[in-house]
Amino acid sequence: MRKNTRQIWVGSVPVGGGTPISVQSMTNTDTRNIESTIGQIQALEEIGCEIVRAAVPDMEAAVALKEIKKKIKIPLVADIHFNYQLALEAIKSGVDALRINPGNIGERARVKAVVKAAKERKIPIRIGVNAGSLEKNLLAKYQGTVPEALVESALDHVDILEEEDFTDIVISVKASDVTTAIDAYKLLSQRTDYPLHLGITEAGTLWSGSIKSAVGIGSLLAQGIGDTIRVSLTGSPLEEIKVGYQILKALGLRQKGPEIISCPTCGRCQVDLIPIAEEIEERCQKIKQPFKIAIMGCIVNGPGEAKEADIGIAGGKGQGLLFKKGEVVKKVPENQLVEVLWGEIERMSKEEQNK
Repeated sequence: MRKNTRQIWVGSVPVGGGTPISVQSMTNTDTRNIESTIGQIQALEEIGCEIVRAAVPDMEAAVALKEIKKKIKIPLVADIHFNYQLALEAIKSGVDALRINPGNIGERARVKAVVKAAKERKIPIRIGVNAGSLEKNLLAKYQGTVPEALVESALDHVDILEEEDFTDIVISVKASDVTTAIDAYKLLSQRTDYPLHLGITEAGTLWSGSIKSAVGIGSLLAQGIGDTIRVSLTGSPLEEIKVGYQILKALGLRQKGPEIISCPTCGRCQVDLIPIAEEIEERCQKIKQPFKIAIMGCIVNGPGEAKEADIGIAGGKGQGLLFKKGEVVKKVPENQLVEVLWGEIERMSKEEQNK
């Protein structure tokens, strides 16, 4: 059962309180390049990104957020480190949330200034603790980067905000080591009811990072922990959104877009199934309806799985059977399987849109 956390709002997106787990990403453009950043965010919007974060390294970037905000639809989070004046300028630019650690922006008067501005605009603050930048005193106390150190750091930052009567908070305790991150989030979940933002930081490239993120984020979600996620990959932010939704879909937590069931193939397979499955999966990135699509290679499991799906194929020698809602529609030559199956998927998608 999912833990019931407090609910906050990041722009128009609710986080926590049992609301759907939202999928985030972060731009990798230079925020000062306004057009490039807008273009990337709009591409992210197109594939389902619900909250986007942008780095704010200097005042020019903080000012640029105002123009960026005008051209995008999803909530924008400003990622701030050390300089509280950047946070104040980002708030003036109309951002929907801040990612900032109040303990690293200096004296209490600076924290008060940021909290006051955030309160006036009714925007939340995400406290983002990373294993790679833990405070020296905590590293010494715990003799290394351990889950307890991450959690103590996060709760210390929470205390600073709560002392200023600010509770519109989201917390993350990310590490690149999967087990450290899992244990830290589990411990944090036991000690607070603030909503949690899940992620494995610096997870790696598309292939290895997706696996680490699926294991780390997925295991926490399966235990009912987590309210919003970001898959951190060395690559296009668009891939982060795709992987994020696949993790949620695998756990039955979100059903955005088709679920594709495809067999691993074996010596019984008599059609070239791999390129068929890859082509259909790629095309389905644009489909938002939660169809179940089966792409199976032979008669052992194929017909059964295809019958359970909304639409699917089961391969034979140089051909395939097209199934829809458990009924055989027709036989299709192998070289026409992709186009015929895709045509049916598009038609079903349009029917759903018109309902």
